[in-house]
Amino acid sequence: MSNHLYLVDGSGYIFRAYHRLPPLTNVHGEPVGAVYGYTTMLWKLAKELHEGAKEDGGPTHMAVILDKSSRTFRNEMYDQYKAHRPPPPEDLVPQFPMIRDATRAFSLPCIEEEGWEADDLIASYAKAALAQGWEVTIVSSDKDLMQLIEPGLELYDTMNNRKLGADHVQEKFGVAPDKLGEVLALMGDSVDNVPGVTGIGPKRAAELINEYGDIEAVLAAAPAMKKSKMRENLIEQADMARLSRKLVTLACDVPLPEPLDGLALQGIPEPPLRAFLEHHGFRSLVAKLSAVSDAPAETSEAPATQEEDPPCDHEAYETVTGEAALDRWIAEATAQGHVAIDTETTGLDATQAELVGISLALAPNKACYVPLGHGGSDMFAEKPKQIDREVALTKLKPLLEDASVLKIGHNLKYDLIVLERCCPNLGGITLAPYDDTIVMSFDLDAGSHGHGMDELAATHLSHSCIAYKDVVGTGKKQLGFHEVDLAAATRYAAEDADVTLRLWRRFKSRLAYESATRVYEMVDRPLVRVVADMEMAGVKVDADRLKQLSGEFAGKMVELEREIHGIAGTEFTIGSPKQLGDVLFEQMGLKGGRKGKSGVYSTDVNEMERLAREGHAIAQKVLDWRQLSKLKSTYTDALQAQINPATGRVHTSYSLTGAQTGRLSSTDPNLQNIPIRTEVGRQIRDAFVAEPGNVILAADYSQIELRLAAHIADVPGLRDAFARGDDIHNMTATELFGELNRDTRARAKTINFAILYGISRWGLAGRLDVSNDEAQAMIDRYFERFPGINRYIVETLATARERGFTETLFGRKTHFPRLKSKNPNERAGSERAAINAPIQGTSADIIKRAMARMGPALADAGLPRVRMLMQVHDELVFELPAADIAAAKSVIERVMATAAEPAVTLTVPLGVEIGTGPSWGAAH
Repeated sequence: MSNHLYLVDGSGYIFRAYHRLPPLTNVHGEPVGAVYGYTTMLWKLAKELHEGAKEDGGPTHMAVILDKSSRTFRNEMYDQYKAHRPPPPEDLVPQFPMIRDATRAFSLPCIEEEGWEADDLIASYAKAALAQGWEVTIVSSDKDLMQLIEPGLELYDTMNNRKLGADHVQEKFGVAPDKLGEVLALMGDSVDNVPGVTGIGPKRAAELINEYGDIEAVLAAAPAMKKSKMRENLIEQADMARLSRKLVTLACDVPLPEPLDGLALQGIPEPPLRAFLEHHGFRSLVAKLSAVSDAPAETSEAPATQEEDPPCDHEAYETVTGEAALDRWIAEATAQGHVAIDTETTGLDATQAELVGISLALAPNKACYVPLGHGGSDMFAEKPKQIDREVALTKLKPLLEDASVLKIGHNLKYDLIVLERCCPNLGGITLAPYDDTIVMSFDLDAGSHGHGMDELAATHLSHSCIAYKDVVGTGKKQLGFHEVDLAAATRYAAEDADVTLRLWRRFKSRLAYESATRVYEMVDRPLVRVVADMEMAGVKVDADRLKQLSGEFAGKMVELEREIHGIAGTEFTIGSPKQLGDVLFEQMGLKGGRKGKSGVYSTDVNEMERLAREGHAIAQKVLDWRQLSKLKSTYTDALQAQINPATGRVHTSYSLTGAQTGRLSSTDPNLQNIPIRTEVGRQIRDAFVAEPGNVILAADYSQIELRLAAHIADVPGLRDAFARGDDIHNMTATELFGELNRDTRARAKTINFAILYGISRWGLAGRLDVSNDEAQAMIDRYFERFPGINRYIVETLATARERGFTETLFGRKTHFPRLKSKNPNERAGSERAAINAPIQGTSADIIKRAMARMGPALADAGLPRVRMLMQVHDELVFELPAADIAAAKSVIERVMATAAEPAVTLTVPLGVEIGTGPSWGAAH
C-alpha cells in the first residue's frame, strides 16, 4: 500500500473556528470559542482519515502545520509584506497555545518553524513526500497552496466537502497550477499586501500569462504593447511585479522539523484527549469520547456508540414535485418511525405567515423538500412544477398526526402553529408526537452557548449552514422564499431538516447520560405545544384605550421636557446621552459624573437614580420621561400596530430558551417588561381586555421564590412562617429592625429578595440608600437569623465552581463558564446568577408543570372555554366566560398549588392568589 500524506493548514482551521462560533469560556474563565471549534473540526477530520487508513490506498500520514510568528523571510525581502493585516482579535491570542495543546492531545504532530510561513512548510513536506512516491492531500482551500497541485497532489476543501485539482484552478483562475504564481504576482493581494501591478485583476492577469508565458515575458513585451494605462503600469512597476513573484513563491526546500516517517497516522489515543477535554470542561466532547471508548469502566453508562455522520451533501437532497415521490417519502417515514421536519414560510410571525414548503429528513443526507407555494407574487407569474397544496397536505396530514411516528423539529413551536393554520379545510394539522432539538440543547447546555441551529451545527457537527441571506438576498433585491428557485430552496430547506436530524441523534443519547431526561420529558417538551396554543390564542387589546394612553403619555412627556429644560436652564435632547451628560455634569456642575471609553458621561439608570437620591429633581424627572418614552414606543404605540387583522388580537412570541434559568421570555410584545407596581404600568395592563361576555383571570404564585428558598436552603423559621400563613416581610422586618412599620417592611422586602440574588453590601447599600457598613450589618443580621440561607449560598457557589453548573429540584442544569473568570465583574455576575439559579429555575419548572397540566385539568372539569393566554413571571392569565369563574378558580388554584408533585414534595405550601376583572389590570 502506498503512503498518503495529509497536511492540515492549521491557521485556516483556527480562523474558521473563531469566526463560526460565538465567544465561549471554559471552566477556568478563559476564552475557548476557537479552541472548541478547532477541536471538533480536527476530531472529525482525524477520524475520517484514520478510518480511511484502513482501506487500501487510504491516508497513512498526517500533520497539522501552523504559523510560528508573524515575521518571516518575506518581511526581509519587503518590509510592507502583510503590514496592513490587523493583529489577531484580543480574545483569540490566548487561545493559540491551547490550540497547539489540542493538536497534541490528538497525538498528531503540530509543526511550526521560526522564520517560515505554514505554507512554506506545507510545500516542503509535500515536495519531499512526492519525491518518495507518496500521494499528498493538503487540507485547505487557500489559493497560494493551489500552486502546488500536480499529479499525486490535491487540495481538500472541508468547508464544501470537495477535492480541488488542476481543473478547479483552471476554472477559477484561467491557468494551470504551475502558472498560478505568475497570475497571483501580477494581480497582487491586498490582504497580504503583495503589490502586484496596479489595475491588473485576475482575468487580465490570466490573459497575459496565457499569451506570454510568465511575468518576465510579459514585462519584456510591455514596451511594444498598445498604449494604455496597463502598459504604463507594467513598465513603471516592473520591479514590483518581480518582487511580487518572489513573495508568492512558496519555499519548497525548508529543512523538515519532523521526518516524514514521524507523521504516521496512529489513531486517537484516549487518555491525552480525555485529559484535555476535561481540563476545559468540554462536556459534550467528553461524552462523545466516552461513547467511542473501549474502556468498560468509563463507558458503562455512556450513550451507545454512534458513527460519525458524513458531510452534508446538498446535491443528494431531493425536490419532491410529484405525488408518487411524496407517497414514497411518507411510506418510508411511517416505516422508520421517526422523521425530521421543517417548514418554509413567508414570514417570521407564525400566526400570520403562509406555508411555502415542507422539508423532511430520514437519515443524514437523505432529505427532501416539498414545495407548495413557489412562484412569483403576480397572478400571471410563472409557477414551477409542484404538487397541488391541498393534495400534498392531505397526504402529509396522516403522517404528521400519526402517534407511532416521532416528528423531530428545531424550534418546533413555530412549525406547530404554521401547520395548525395551514389547511383550515382539513381542520389543520396537529403535529404529534414530537422532539424539539432547540429544547433538548437548552436542557443539556443552558448557559454554555446559544441554541440556534447555525450555532449548534457549527458546535456539534462542524458544519456551516447555508445562510438565509445567501438564498434570498438582502436589501431592496431580497426575494420572498416563495420566489426562490426550487434547486436553491431545496438545498437550504432540506439542509435544515438534515441538520435537525443529526442534532437529534446526538442529543437523544446525551439526555439520559447527562441526567437531563427528567427535565426534558416532565417540564420542557410538553410546553412546546402549550406555548404554541397560547400564542395562537393571543389576547385582545383595546386599541382605542392604547391610542388614548399614547396621547396622554405624549402630553406628559412634553410637560416633563419643559420642567427639565427649566431646571437645566437650556433646551437639549433628553434622549441623547451625550447632551444629557454634558448638561448635568458640565453646565449644571453636578458631582460624581464618570466618563466611559468614548468620552461620554454615563447617564444610565444607576447614575440617574444616584443623582435622584442625592436630591437632584432633574434626575427623577429624566427617569420619569424615559419610562413614559419607553412605554409609549414599546407598548401603547407598538401594540396598536401588532394587532393581528385576522383575529383582532395581539399574539406575543414566547421563547423556551431565552432565559438560562428556564424562565419563558417573550417578544413582540415583551410582556415581561410591563411595569407591575407603577400607575402607568397598570394603565398598560388595563388595555389587555376580555371579549364581550368574558372576563380575565390572573393567577399569581405568592412569594414563590422565598418559599422555595425556605425549602431548598432548609430554613425552619421561614418554613414555619409560610405554614402559618404569616406575612414574611413583616416577620423579617421585626426580626431585623425590632419594629414593624411601613419603612422597615419595605426594607425587609428588599432584603428578602436581594439576598437570594447574591447581592453585595454595595448593591444593597445602593438600593436602601444606606452606607456600605450599614448594609453589611443588615446582611449579617439576616444570616444570623436565617443561617440556612448563608449556608445555601456558600454551598451552592462551592458546588457550582467545582462542577461548572447548578441544578434545580427537577434536575435542570444551568452552566456558568465564567465563574472562574479572571475578570472580577464577570466572575461576580456569574456568582450572583449561580446563587439564584436553583431557586428561580425551580420556580420556572413549577409554573411550566402547572401550564402543561392546566389544559387536561380544565377539560376534565368540563371547562373547555377557559383559555390560558399569557404567562408572565410567576403569573398565568386566562380568559373565560363569567359563568365559569368559580369552577375555574378551584381547578386553577389546585393545579398550580400541586404542580411540583409527585416529582418533588415541598416542605412549604405554594400560595396562589387569584383575581378576575374585565381587564388584566383589573384582575389584580
